[in-house]
Amino acid sequence: MPQAGQPAPAFELPDDSGRLRSLADERGSWLVLYFYPKDDTPGCATEACSFRDANEEILARGARVLGVSVLDSESKARFKSKYGLPFDLLADEDHAVAERYGTWVEKINYGKTYMGVQRATLLIDPQGVIRRVWPSVKPDEHVAQVLDALDEEQAADTLRASR
Repeated sequence: MPQAGQPAPAFELPDDSGRLRSLADERGSWLVLYFYPKDDTPGCATEACSFRDANEEILARGARVLGVSVLDSESKARFKSKYGLPFDLLADEDHAVAERYGTWVEKINYGKTYMGVQRATLLIDPQGVIRRVWPSVKPDEHVAQVLDALDEEQAADTLRASR
């Protein structure tokens, strides 16, 4: 998984409408890039709705949210519509982006081993540099951590700029 201080790996993926989106499209604003295992599962819905409920606060801080998981754009569109998500979801069907971000991992469920997306979030600054990494996320507590990190990182940037 990339670490804070490293450039975020480039990507280009279709969003929930089928439009191609890239990391380069997000330059100039903060980005909350979160990886989740699968559309419309309980934990993923909890996390997505937490980001939905905090979206105005995130936007007020000059940041945007993008969610990434496997499954196609149509699945993303249904998930987005069902929960009224105001941000875009990206379809990483071949999990190539999850691999670049270190979130495609071996998992165990009921004694069976399989590969899947690990729930993780990265905070990326306007220049495309990773500022924070959360390699393991609790869906119902995570948004508060992201908001605090945005405040801290932006305050640190302001302090550096004033020197």
